[in-house]
Amino acid sequence: MDIVIRPVTPGEHAELGEITAQAYLGDGLLDFGESDSYLGELRDVAKRAAAAEVLVAVADATLLGGVTFVPGPGPMADIAEPGEAEIRMLAVSRAHRGRGAGEALVRACVDRARALGRARMVLSTQNTMHAAHRVYERLGFTRAAGRDWNPLPELDDIMLLVYELTL
Repeated sequence: MDIVIRPVTPGEHAELGEITAQAYLGDGLLDFGESDSYLGELRDVAKRAAAAEVLVAVADATLLGGVTFVPGPGPMADIAEPGEAEIRMLAVSRAHRGRGAGEALVRACVDRARALGRARMVLSTQNTMHAAHRVYERLGFTRAAGRDWNPLPELDDIMLLVYELTL
């Protein structure tokens, strides 16, 4: 099976939004479940595509998953600093995991960052995303513990881990 990585089309926004939302919900990554306000952000692919580049992994006309490539600081960046690109909202549907789609999406983001002359690629991840950590580490990302951050400072128990790759 050949996986093709390409920009999302407007007709795929709803499907990718649902794949992303269900991946986060199914993996228990939303602290407040169905009532988590981040769920709306995950589903709003049109908003992401207007401010960054959303890529999808497709095989045999089936949408496997997607990722948001943020080329630098701006409205979609959480942690990117000047000279850095950022990966956000990487998700592959449960039915299509284990085929290499996630890794292909990350590689595409790294290639785009290099083509833009960025010095680093950064991303935030949750402590429980062990499969994703293995992908990142296999591709050369390392932990940048000094950059870990809490997206909801009013809650002490939410901490995102930061990984970076020098390009």
